[in-house]
This record gives sequence, C-alpha cells and structure tokens, in this order.
Amino acid sequence: MERRKLEEILKRYKKGNISLQDVLEELKFLPFAELVHSKIDHHRALRVGFPEIIYGEGKKIEHLSAIISELRKKYKNFIATRVSEKQANEILKTHPDLIYFPEARIITAEVKKRKKKEIAVICAGTSDHPVAEEAATTLEILGAGVERVYDVGISGIHRVVPYLKRINRCKILIVAAGMEGALPGVIAGITGKPVIGVPTSIGYGTNLNGFAPLLTMLNSCAPSVAVVNIDNGFGAAFFAWVVLHQ
Repeated sequence: MERRKLEEILKRYKKGNISLQDVLEELKFLPFAELVHSKIDHHRALRVGFPEIIYGEGKKIEHLSAIISELRKKYKNFIATRVSEKQANEILKTHPDLIYFPEARIITAEVKKRKKKEIAVICAGTSDHPVAEEAATTLEILGAGVERVYDVGISGIHRVVPYLKRINRCKILIVAAGMEGALPGVIAGITGKPVIGVPTSIGYGTNLNGFAPLLTMLNSCAPSVAVVNIDNGFGAAFFAWVVLHQ
C-alpha cells in the first residue's frame, strides 16, 4: 500500500470525516505487492477470506516460485492450481516443505481434513477424477469437510443409492460429469440439495470438449442446479465454500 494513501485515510478517520467501517472498506482495495511480472493482491484475504489463488498453468517456474514466496511471507497457507508435475518438481526443490497433489494438480502448504462432512464431491466416472479431486482438495485446504462419492454415473445410477444417506448429510453438493452431463440434475432431483454442476471435457466427439455437458447442466429441469465452467473444479469448490460460510 502507498504510504501517502494510507496516511490520507488515517488522517480523515482521525478528524472524524469517515467512520471505522468506511476505513475498512477503503483498505479492502488498496495494497498489493509489485513483483514486476505479477501484482499480488494482499487484501484478497480480507475481501474473500483466503489469499489470492495462483493459476499455475502457463506460468514460468521462476514467476510461480516468486509468487509463492511472496504469499508465504504473509500467510500460513495458499493454493496454486493447475500446476503440472514438471512445475511442481522444480518448485519443491526450493520449497521442499510444500505439498503437491498430482491428480488435483494443486500445490499448497497444509491440509487439515475435518471429520464433519459439509460438502459432497460426486463424479460420474473415473475419467472425471482429476476435476473432482481439484474440487475436493481445494475444499480440504480451505478447511471444509468433504464426502467423496466417485464413479456413480447415470449408466449405473443404482451405484449412488448406498451413499445417499451420507450425501444427504451434506449441505452442498458438487457434481462433476462428462459425456452428456446428466448426473447433476439427477442428483439434485433425488436429494433436493443445492448442486453445483461441473461439466468435464471427458467424452466422445459430440461431447465437444465439455460443451455438450455444459448445455445439459444449464438446461437441467432440476431448479437447484447451478453450473460453473468446463473442468472448473476449483471454481465450484471455492463458490461452495463461500456460500457455506455466509
């Protein structure tokens, strides 16, 4: 944060020109760290409850490492998504205490798994695991308890029946599916729970890299289904966590 700007805000507060609440609102939007290649938003945690998320795909190793170093100066934990194994291997050389989840493609500092399951992550097929794991791992890093129910797609929907009691104990359901993407609507209809649908790019040609299941989920007749972008397990998880904590 610029010193001059901070002094200006504090002087206005001292004179009684603005309230404490106004000060807090202004401070939400001011500070960031300038790394030349990146600008780290250090008030993201104040606004949303967790530090800025790093999107790792396409980033140079040195840039990714510098961003992680900056976040670790101020926070106990962070999340870097879409980090390849090659990137992770290089990062772990300079940050050996970090944890890498290869299926979820996430790097973080710590995970605290809770016994109480608040959010269920459900996926249609084994090929959808990476997207489901991105969601589940993100939630566990954020501190939410996760109930995983995998490989229960509609071609054998009876497979979900033994897990319905556990699913119904959860407050929010994240459902990842490729092919035609019908599972979120089915789960919403069976449970009556709020469902966040995650279309995946898994499927044959007319799946259109996830566009077909995206349209299916958007057109679900179950009114409790909301939908995130294709393969966006992280987005589904973060949204579920924010809603859970409102």
